Amino acid sequence: MQVFDMEIAGKPGPLTARAAGLVACRRCGRVHPGGAQICQRCGGPISSREIKSLQRVWAWLFAGMILYIPANIYPMLLTSTLVSKRESTIIGGVIDLAHHGSYGVALIVFVASVMIPIGKFIAISYLALSVQWPIRQHSHLRHRLYEVTDFIGRWSMIDVFVVAILSSLVQLDTVATINPGIAAVSFALSVAFTMLSAQSFDSRTIWDSDRPAE
Repeated sequence: MQVFDMEIAGKPGPLTARAAGLVACRRCGRVHPGGAQICQRCGGPISSREIKSLQRVWAWLFAGMILYIPANIYPMLLTSTLVSKRESTIIGGVIDLAHHGSYGVALIVFVASVMIPIGKFIAISYLALSVQWPIRQHSHLRHRLYEVTDFIGRWSMIDVFVVAILSSLVQLDTVATINPGIAAVSFALSVAFTMLSAQSFDSRTIWDSDRPAE
Protein backbone atom coordinates (compact mmCIF):
# COMPACT_ATOMS: atom_id res chain seq x y z
CA MET A 1 0.00 0.00 0.00
CA GLN A 2 1.50 3.30 -1.05
CA VAL A 3 0.93 5.89 1.68
CA PHE A 4 3.39 8.75 1.15
CA ASP A 5 6.93 9.35 -0.02
CA MET A 6 9.67 7.62 1.92
CA GLU A 7 11.72 10.78 1.82
CA ILE A 8 9.98 11.52 5.12
CA ALA A 9 11.72 8.45 6.52
CA GLY A 10 14.99 9.37 4.84
CA LYS A 11 14.66 6.70 2.13
CA PRO A 12 13.87 7.10 -1.58
CA GLY A 13 10.62 5.85 -3.08
CA PRO A 14 7.13 5.29 -1.72
CA LEU A 15 6.52 4.31 1.89
CA THR A 16 4.82 0.94 2.25
CA ALA A 17 2.97 -0.41 5.27
CA ARG A 18 5.74 -2.97 5.74
CA ALA A 19 8.39 -0.25 5.82
CA ALA A 20 6.28 1.67 8.34
CA GLY A 21 6.13 -1.36 10.65
CA LEU A 22 2.48 -2.19 9.90
CA VAL A 23 0.70 -5.24 8.52
CA ALA A 24 -2.92 -5.65 7.40
CA CYS A 25 -5.15 -8.68 7.75
CA ARG A 26 -5.95 -9.99 4.25
CA ARG A 27 -9.30 -11.31 5.46
CA CYS A 28 -10.88 -8.18 6.98
CA GLY A 29 -8.33 -5.44 6.25
CA ARG A 30 -7.60 -4.31 9.80
CA VAL A 31 -4.10 -2.84 10.25
CA HIS A 32 -1.89 -4.14 13.09
CA PRO A 33 1.66 -3.55 14.30
CA GLY A 34 4.29 -5.44 12.32
CA GLY A 35 4.79 -8.18 14.91
CA ALA A 36 1.10 -9.22 15.10
CA GLN A 37 0.29 -12.81 14.18
CA ILE A 38 -3.46 -13.03 14.88
CA CYS A 39 -6.06 -10.50 13.74
CA GLN A 40 -7.83 -8.83 16.65
CA ARG A 41 -11.00 -8.38 14.60
CA CYS A 42 -11.59 -11.66 12.75
CA GLY A 43 -9.07 -13.98 14.44
CA GLY A 44 -7.37 -14.89 11.17
CA PRO A 45 -3.61 -15.44 10.83
CA ILE A 46 -1.52 -12.42 9.82
CA SER A 47 1.70 -12.42 7.83
CA SER A 48 3.58 -9.61 6.16
CA ARG A 49 3.98 -11.74 3.02
CA GLU A 50 2.48 -15.04 1.90
CA ILE A 51 5.09 -17.75 2.42
CA LYS A 52 5.84 -19.80 -0.70
CA SER A 53 3.26 -17.89 -2.74
CA LEU A 54 5.44 -18.01 -5.86
CA GLN A 55 5.72 -21.79 -5.64
CA ARG A 56 1.94 -22.07 -5.61
CA VAL A 57 1.65 -19.58 -8.47
CA TRP A 58 4.01 -21.56 -10.70
CA ALA A 59 2.48 -24.92 -9.74
CA TRP A 60 -1.08 -23.86 -10.61
CA LEU A 61 0.10 -22.02 -13.73
CA PHE A 62 2.02 -24.99 -15.14
CA ALA A 63 -0.94 -27.28 -14.43
CA GLY A 64 -3.24 -24.89 -16.30
CA MET A 65 -0.85 -24.61 -19.26
CA ILE A 66 -0.50 -28.39 -19.53
CA LEU A 67 -4.28 -28.90 -19.53
CA TYR A 68 -4.75 -26.12 -22.09
CA ILE A 69 -2.99 -28.29 -24.71
CA PRO A 70 -5.54 -31.16 -24.79
CA ALA A 71 -8.30 -28.55 -24.47
CA ASN A 72 -7.35 -27.33 -27.95
CA ILE A 73 -6.40 -30.67 -29.50
CA TYR A 74 -9.41 -32.78 -28.53
CA PRO A 75 -13.06 -32.03 -29.42
CA MET A 76 -14.97 -29.60 -27.27
CA LEU A 77 -18.38 -30.52 -28.71
CA LEU A 78 -19.75 -33.83 -30.04
CA THR A 79 -22.76 -33.40 -32.34
CA SER A 80 -24.74 -36.41 -33.53
CA THR A 81 -27.65 -36.37 -36.02
CA LEU A 82 -29.47 -38.99 -38.08
CA VAL A 83 -27.02 -38.67 -40.93
CA SER A 84 -23.71 -37.63 -39.41
CA LYS A 85 -21.51 -37.23 -36.39
CA ARG A 86 -19.30 -34.19 -35.91
CA GLU A 87 -16.54 -33.26 -33.49
CA SER A 88 -15.61 -29.61 -32.99
CA THR A 89 -12.50 -28.24 -31.34
CA ILE A 90 -12.34 -24.68 -30.00
CA ILE A 91 -10.68 -23.28 -33.12
CA GLY A 92 -12.86 -25.47 -35.33
CA GLY A 93 -15.98 -24.07 -33.67
CA VAL A 94 -14.75 -20.50 -34.22
CA ILE A 95 -14.14 -21.24 -37.91
CA ASP A 96 -17.58 -22.83 -38.28
CA LEU A 97 -19.28 -19.85 -36.66
CA ALA A 98 -17.44 -17.45 -38.95
CA HIS A 99 -18.25 -19.62 -41.98
CA HIS A 100 -21.97 -19.41 -41.15
CA GLY A 101 -21.82 -15.62 -40.80
CA SER A 102 -21.87 -15.42 -36.99
CA TYR A 103 -18.80 -13.20 -36.86
CA GLY A 104 -19.70 -11.54 -33.57
CA VAL A 105 -20.20 -14.85 -31.75
CA ALA A 106 -17.04 -16.26 -33.34
CA LEU A 107 -15.07 -13.25 -32.13
CA ILE A 108 -16.44 -13.58 -28.58
CA VAL A 109 -15.59 -17.30 -28.43
CA PHE A 110 -12.12 -16.68 -29.88
CA VAL A 111 -11.35 -13.90 -27.40
CA ALA A 112 -12.74 -15.78 -24.38
CA SER A 113 -11.32 -19.20 -25.23
CA VAL A 114 -8.00 -18.37 -26.90
CA MET A 115 -6.81 -14.81 -26.34
CA ILE A 116 -7.79 -14.47 -22.66
CA PRO A 117 -6.27 -17.81 -21.49
CA ILE A 118 -3.03 -17.21 -23.38
CA GLY A 119 -2.95 -13.61 -22.15
CA LYS A 120 -3.38 -14.84 -18.58
CA PHE A 121 -0.50 -17.30 -18.97
CA ILE A 122 1.75 -14.49 -20.19
CA ALA A 123 0.58 -11.94 -17.59
CA ILE A 124 0.93 -14.28 -14.58
CA SER A 125 4.34 -15.47 -15.79
CA TYR A 126 5.50 -11.88 -16.21
CA LEU A 127 4.27 -10.86 -12.74
CA ALA A 128 5.89 -13.87 -11.08
CA LEU A 129 9.18 -13.33 -12.90
CA SER A 130 9.18 -9.61 -12.09
CA VAL A 131 8.98 -10.50 -8.39
CA GLN A 132 11.34 -13.45 -8.51
CA TRP A 133 13.98 -11.46 -10.39
CA PRO A 134 13.16 -7.89 -9.35
CA ILE A 135 12.97 -5.32 -12.13
CA ARG A 136 12.74 -1.57 -11.87
CA GLN A 137 9.34 -0.81 -13.34
CA HIS A 138 6.28 1.18 -12.32
CA SER A 139 4.56 -0.74 -9.50
CA HIS A 140 1.13 0.76 -10.20
CA LEU A 141 1.14 -0.62 -13.74
CA ARG A 142 1.95 -4.10 -12.49
CA HIS A 143 -0.74 -3.87 -9.81
CA ARG A 144 -3.23 -2.83 -12.47
CA LEU A 145 -2.15 -5.74 -14.67
CA TYR A 146 -2.65 -8.11 -11.74
CA GLU A 147 -6.14 -6.75 -10.98
CA VAL A 148 -7.20 -7.03 -14.64
CA THR A 149 -5.79 -10.56 -14.87
CA ASP A 150 -7.54 -11.65 -11.69
CA PHE A 151 -10.87 -10.15 -12.78
CA ILE A 152 -11.01 -11.19 -16.42
CA GLY A 153 -9.93 -14.80 -15.94
CA ARG A 154 -13.38 -16.07 -15.04
CA TRP A 155 -14.78 -14.96 -18.43
CA SER A 156 -12.74 -17.70 -20.09
CA MET A 157 -15.45 -20.09 -18.91
CA ILE A 158 -17.86 -18.85 -21.57
CA ASP A 159 -17.00 -21.77 -23.85
CA VAL A 160 -17.74 -24.26 -21.09
CA PHE A 161 -21.05 -22.53 -20.33
CA VAL A 162 -22.08 -22.71 -24.01
CA VAL A 163 -21.26 -26.43 -24.15
CA ALA A 164 -23.17 -27.10 -20.93
CA ILE A 165 -26.25 -25.21 -22.15
CA LEU A 166 -26.27 -26.91 -25.56
CA SER A 167 -25.77 -30.33 -24.00
CA SER A 168 -28.76 -29.85 -21.71
CA LEU A 169 -31.07 -28.35 -24.34
CA VAL A 170 -30.31 -30.37 -27.47
CA GLN A 171 -31.18 -33.93 -26.55
CA LEU A 172 -33.63 -35.18 -29.19
CA ASP A 173 -32.88 -38.90 -28.86
CA THR A 174 -32.06 -40.30 -32.31
CA VAL A 175 -32.71 -37.04 -34.16
CA ALA A 176 -29.93 -34.89 -32.72
CA THR A 177 -27.82 -34.84 -29.60
CA ILE A 178 -25.01 -32.63 -28.39
CA ASN A 179 -22.54 -33.81 -25.77
CA PRO A 180 -19.42 -32.23 -24.28
CA GLY A 181 -16.10 -33.63 -25.40
CA ILE A 182 -13.04 -34.37 -23.29
CA ALA A 183 -11.68 -30.93 -24.14
CA ALA A 184 -14.48 -29.31 -22.14
CA VAL A 185 -13.18 -30.90 -18.93
CA SER A 186 -9.57 -30.02 -19.75
CA PHE A 187 -10.49 -26.43 -20.58
CA ALA A 188 -12.57 -25.97 -17.43
CA LEU A 189 -9.73 -27.31 -15.28
CA SER A 190 -7.21 -25.13 -17.11
CA VAL A 191 -9.27 -22.00 -16.42
CA ALA A 192 -9.79 -23.01 -12.78
CA PHE A 193 -6.07 -23.65 -12.26
CA THR A 194 -5.05 -20.31 -13.80
CA MET A 195 -7.59 -18.56 -11.56
CA LEU A 196 -6.05 -20.30 -8.54
CA SER A 197 -2.62 -19.26 -9.80
CA ALA A 198 -3.66 -15.60 -9.96
CA GLN A 199 -5.28 -15.77 -6.53
CA SER A 200 -2.15 -17.38 -5.06
CA PHE A 201 -0.02 -14.45 -6.17
CA ASP A 202 0.78 -12.10 -3.29
CA SER A 203 0.44 -8.68 -4.94
CA ARG A 204 2.23 -7.03 -2.01
CA THR A 205 5.51 -8.48 -3.26
CA ILE A 206 5.30 -6.12 -6.24
CA TRP A 207 6.25 -3.25 -3.93
CA ASP A 208 9.21 -5.25 -2.58
CA SER A 209 10.69 -5.64 -6.05
CA ASP A 210 11.09 -1.85 -6.31
CA ARG A 211 13.55 -1.61 -3.42
CA PRO A 212 16.17 -3.66 -1.62
CA ALA A 213 14.92 -6.12 0.99
CA GLU A 214 14.03 -4.34 4.22
